[in-house]
Amino acid sequence: MTEQAAAFQPDWISPPGDTIADLLEEKGWTQAEFAQRCGYTTKHVSLLINGKASITEDTALKLERVLGSSARFWLVREAQYRETIARRNEFEALKAQADWLKPLPLADMIKFGWVRKFAHKGQQVAECLRFFGVSSVDVWQRRYAEPLAAFKASGKFEKDGAAVSAWLRYGERRASEIECQAFDKNVFKIALQELRSLTREADPEVFVPRLVARCAAAGVAVVLAPAPKGCPVSGATRWLSPDKALLMLSLRHKTNDHLWFAFFHEAGHLLLHGKRMVFLETNGLDDEHEREADQFASDLLIPPQYAKELAFIGKTYASVTKFAEKVGIAPAIVVGRMQKKGYLPWNMLDKHKVHYKWKRC
Repeated sequence: MTEQAAAFQPDWISPPGDTIADLLEEKGWTQAEFAQRCGYTTKHVSLLINGKASITEDTALKLERVLGSSARFWLVREAQYRETIARRNEFEALKAQADWLKPLPLADMIKFGWVRKFAHKGQQVAECLRFFGVSSVDVWQRRYAEPLAAFKASGKFEKDGAAVSAWLRYGERRASEIECQAFDKNVFKIALQELRSLTREADPEVFVPRLVARCAAAGVAVVLAPAPKGCPVSGATRWLSPDKALLMLSLRHKTNDHLWFAFFHEAGHLLLHGKRMVFLETNGLDDEHEREADQFASDLLIPPQYAKELAFIGKTYASVTKFAEKVGIAPAIVVGRMQKKGYLPWNMLDKHKVHYKWKRC
């Protein structure tokens, strides 16, 4: 997790000339004597000490001979000074764009450890730009806001695009840390069949690492991340490259039946639909792609030859457990399907379901 404490950013700037002045005092030299030893005018030495003149490679070599510190020391000192000035100026310029922070779910981004908290608005803008991996707010607009605006205009998305962009960006960052083989559709199909049995494992400390590793071997980076406020997305898929896909889950519905259905639903998108497409799963989506992904997940979890038995297996924990063992999946998935089909009232046999929650950051 990213350290939330603000990194030290001094509000004072010490030019290399301060170090020169200290050394002159130690040696008991006047600026005039120092200028003579360096072959400079006293005016140039004054500019050097006050940070008005830069330390060049030639100057650094002269300082090394006259004052004793290495040329590298003086060049590094100069570079640090100029960087500090540039950073201070950048923070002041970015402060004028602090309104950009308002639609971002900044409180959650800090709580989740995605970004650090800064009191200075310009520093906070810079920190969030680093998180998104963009150089400016304008670039962020083109890279993240405009594509989501197009998605929203299509009628598929109704909530805060900035919050969704933050969630997706976190997925991109985490996916970059997951080493994957090149995507192979057949390998992924085999992996999904094997992962059906993993639904019976209730402990995420056990099944999540196995899920991530098995999918990575097929070219899919699986990332589980809490959704910030304003992001109603339960899952998402997108292609990071022709050979690597991202599959994200938010655990929005908090139970294992929803978690696993969301996973296989997103897997369906990767297998059935184009690599240029991005899918964000929210409530109420009803189009051909979503219906196809739903059907894929439904048939993979409970194959059609077994699904027709659901109406007749009984409304007891024992009968559901027996059927789940026969099919080779978690009983919670059976309960969830029966509830959805109307074979069980909502909340009936819910003790079969495992409830999850994100650890506090």
